[in-house]
Amino acid sequence: MTRADILAADDRGDDTAPLPFSAPEDLAPTRTVLLTTDPAAADPVAAKREELRAYFHRTCEIDDRLFALVRNDDAFYVRHEPLRHPPIFYLGHPATFYVNKLYVARWFKTRIDPRMEAMMAVGVDEMSWDDLNAAHYDWPTVDAVRAYRREVRRRVDAFIRTMPLELPIRQDSAAWVVLMGIEHERIHLETSSVILRQMPLEDLRREAELSPAERRLWRACTAHGPRPDNPWIDVEARTVHLGKRADDQTYGWDNEYGTEEVRLPPFRAARQPVSNGEFLEFVEDGGYLDERLWTEEGRGWLGYTQARHPRFWRQAAGGWRQRNLLDEIPLPLDWPVEVNCLEAQAWCAWKQRATGLAVRLPSEAQWQALRDRIDTDQPRWERAPGNVNLEWHASSCPVTAFPQGEFCDVIGNVWQWTRTPIMPFKGFEVHPLYDDFSVPTFDGRHNLIKGGSWISTGNEALASARYAFRRHFYQHAGFRPVIDDEGDEAVTEGSRLYETDALVTQYLEFHYGPEALGVPNFPRACVEETMRLVPPSRRRRALDIGCSVGRSALEFARHFEHVDAIDFSARFIQSGVRLAEGGEIHYEVPTEGELTVARSVSLERLGLTGVGGRVAFMQGDACNLKPLYTGYDLVFAGNLVDRLYDPALFLDLVPGRVLPGGLFVITTPYTWLEEYTPKAKWLGGRREHGEPLSGFEGLSRHLAPWFELVHRADVPLVIRETARKHQHSIADCTVWRRRADGAPPTPA
Repeated sequence: MTRADILAADDRGDDTAPLPFSAPEDLAPTRTVLLTTDPAAADPVAAKREELRAYFHRTCEIDDRLFALVRNDDAFYVRHEPLRHPPIFYLGHPATFYVNKLYVARWFKTRIDPRMEAMMAVGVDEMSWDDLNAAHYDWPTVDAVRAYRREVRRRVDAFIRTMPLELPIRQDSAAWVVLMGIEHERIHLETSSVILRQMPLEDLRREAELSPAERRLWRACTAHGPRPDNPWIDVEARTVHLGKRADDQTYGWDNEYGTEEVRLPPFRAARQPVSNGEFLEFVEDGGYLDERLWTEEGRGWLGYTQARHPRFWRQAAGGWRQRNLLDEIPLPLDWPVEVNCLEAQAWCAWKQRATGLAVRLPSEAQWQALRDRIDTDQPRWERAPGNVNLEWHASSCPVTAFPQGEFCDVIGNVWQWTRTPIMPFKGFEVHPLYDDFSVPTFDGRHNLIKGGSWISTGNEALASARYAFRRHFYQHAGFRPVIDDEGDEAVTEGSRLYETDALVTQYLEFHYGPEALGVPNFPRACVEETMRLVPPSRRRRALDIGCSVGRSALEFARHFEHVDAIDFSARFIQSGVRLAEGGEIHYEVPTEGELTVARSVSLERLGLTGVGGRVAFMQGDACNLKPLYTGYDLVFAGNLVDRLYDPALFLDLVPGRVLPGGLFVITTPYTWLEEYTPKAKWLGGRREHGEPLSGFEGLSRHLAPWFELVHRADVPLVIRETARKHQHSIADCTVWRRRADGAPPTPA
């Protein structure tokens, strides 16, 4: 079949048509796509388009090949890692990401499967707002998810072939959204491999069951030897520059951009990551039993897990063994140990006690100082200079196998934990299409990992990559200790959040700041207006959809047994989460020019102590909520409807979420803007058949079949811009009671 035949079959949607770029030799190595023009190309745009298509299909194909290692479908529904979803979620999640982002960016006009695209939208990190209750999910079949993946692959391929494309690729372009999806799937290639590594071996195909191409792709390293020496090497004082330039030639996540300059004093670093043999000494010396070696967080983790050795080790009759992706082998003493950050910190404390040296994990800047000594970066590799990018092994390998200057494994083999909690660089700007990628990790609880592992591909393998996990999480990660007599521990408590995002601080002030212009606090006023109409017998469960930074949800929690609070923006709900957990938020608001005034907020100061435990903050799309959000006595949508991309779709599904006799409360100033809602989808504020259609009339049209209007009032609101400039609006607050007769549409 020619390439033209393949493309024609794709256009027809032929389910039997082969997809391009699926040959085994196209899978690894996989080079990151540059954003710039290839000067050697006769038609640079056409060449870049084909390069993007190849990169996309290689990414989908290698992810398919990973999940093809699972022998039986039942294993897809077992939560092998308690803090993550079962594998079925990760089979579908990367595909739904392409659709969700292209749909929100308005490049896709229709969805493929709204139910799947809601169910599998969020769930990487065990964030407080991520719902990991298995009882809440009616997972689709494996065949259904694979069919969905194929359809997404065809549709995105068709989009790449026809999308507008200018070079260089910029963050506001269609190609950037495609690259976002590709790099996101490559992240999940790695996280999914960690989950499969915890799956029973009998649920995975063995080497004899694999094709020759699969064996080449998933073959583990066979070399191993005794515990190697790991001498300390001096690193001179230097200035390190962190951050990625806006005009960098490779794709980057938002936390990578910005600048920071760090002046490092001299330090010493281990020549290579700590080996299994080195860590075995800690285990045999009772390191897991000596609580003095562990941080308070580490002691809590030890008490919860009862861990006595690294996750991928097993003590057998013949000695220690290590689990790899598809096999279990005698513990290779010269391979890097794979641990979480808490275990790495405890080893450092043990080593410090034994030697009297200031042994600790490196900072991000110290890792970068080692990385700066290597004069190569991924886009220019002829072949990867370390065990990375799936170019060498589908496992770790000896820590001395890849010298890189004076050190080994600065790049590759395993990720390396740092002591640096991830925080934004100066000049950080969140990407509006993925505001929940970085912001939720800026909490002092997620430490950076650097360098990449054997299965790190694409953006992950770049020097500029900044990925962070909670300290008790497992990746294919180890650590390289340093001796740092002058450094600090760079530990953030995590209970105090200093907010700098201008939009978030404006809404924090709107929700939690002092009253302005004599107008009562709007979220609190809405709750008071509502609760006069809610009898004590109907105060069990409430849903606050479009909760922003959380004040209305917390106020409703004074009255309801439980409140689900959902917002599209992780930047907003992070504030609600922090307050609900008993933390404090610090922020500044402008007064005049460059002058600001500091604010701080906590539940105690608000008189809301004790309500946090009754609120569950979660991220979600109001127009595509998971079906589990039903059975509420009250649904509140505060100033939401005129900021939705499809308000009618939202309203049409609300009746199925409210119990008969329950209330739906909606406030809106009817500020319809094409920035948020295409004019054709405005509920009002336009003419229909030549006649004016108001927002209230539009609301009534959708709600009247299932609700009766029981109350309507004006509620003023003030949003502060500076000390002497405010936005003053009046929201129309309408309260609707769900009729007992009739069965409304059930959210799918």
